[in-house]
Amino acid sequence: MHATSLIDALSLRVPIFQGPMTGSDTPALAAAVSASGGLGMLGCGMRSPQAMTQAAAQVRQATDRPFGMNLFVQDTPVPDAATVEAALARLAPLYAEFGLEPTVPERWCEDFGEQLDALMAARPAVASFTFGILSAAQVERLHGAGCRVIGTATTVAEALAWADVGADAVCASGMEAGGHRGTFLAVNGGRRERPSLTDFAAAMVGTLPLVAQCVDALAPRGIPVVAAGAIMDGRGIAAAQALGAQAVQMGTAFLVCDESGISPAYRTALLAATATDTLTTGALTGRPARGIVNALMERLHPHEAEVPAYPVQNALTGALRRASAQAGRGDYLSLWAGQGVARVRPMPAAALMALLEQEWRSARAALAGQGRA
Repeated sequence: MHATSLIDALSLRVPIFQGPMTGSDTPALAAAVSASGGLGMLGCGMRSPQAMTQAAAQVRQATDRPFGMNLFVQDTPVPDAATVEAALARLAPLYAEFGLEPTVPERWCEDFGEQLDALMAARPAVASFTFGILSAAQVERLHGAGCRVIGTATTVAEALAWADVGADAVCASGMEAGGHRGTFLAVNGGRRERPSLTDFAAAMVGTLPLVAQCVDALAPRGIPVVAAGAIMDGRGIAAAQALGAQAVQMGTAFLVCDESGISPAYRTALLAATATDTLTTGALTGRPARGIVNALMERLHPHEAEVPAYPVQNALTGALRRASAQAGRGDYLSLWAGQGVARVRPMPAAALMALLEQEWRSARAALAGQGRA
């Protein structure tokens, strides 16, 4: 697919991908974004294959427009018992505040192979991936199912790795983005090894330089770039396009939409957040992620280097976060949000899409006017 054809290929009126916010998005949100001229996305990293099938069907019942599905590329871990016991002991005082004890879950995560099969059966217009990279054979299978493949990259090396396996586009995710970092390559010459905390820190490249560098690296290969990270309005969309991105991916902007699946406590925290309230830490789930600082983050962040890697820590803290949500407390939630969180605008997704489209077209016209001046 040529770099100039991404938006046309997906029949989009507005170059906006709704971020796949696993655990927070809903079929209603994805359908509303798609019906409004963008690309709605289902974050399926923690959905079972059956739930993926149901969610895709619900989107199709609401709209005939294209949509996407996103998965976490990961293996099911086999952590050593000592690591798990130490993590349980660390979490016990936090669970005790809710009258609970931490326990080992039945499974650490969904089986990726089964999820991938479910995605292929659902045949969304876009299949996007983060946390890792597919093989060329897997990409070819997705193409055979009629899906366009988009890989997440936090460095140019990762963008090129996705190009090498045949991805149709790359989402360049800057350090300002909310939620989990998609870093999957160690910063040591591009060898495909599990990244360390140091690698994650080195891969914290800002959205503007990352997008520009990825565009330069991928343009000769005809692979378009989608920009992600703290893009909250039409000016941000136009700015990303000025750097060569074909579209943008916006997550935090849609979190406070009426169709979002977040808890009331999460919504309250987002609406009260200021521009400097977020921090990136791996302590909550075992993989660095950006969110609003709260008591859970403050308690666990000093132990970031000690917690088991994702998805083990994520599974061990899951019941704690659910208890916090059920109690109407935001202090022990994972309040994922990007650095643009202070500019969230609560409204229905269709209204936000209309506003973004208006802002984007006005920004494009203003830039064109400046060019003629």
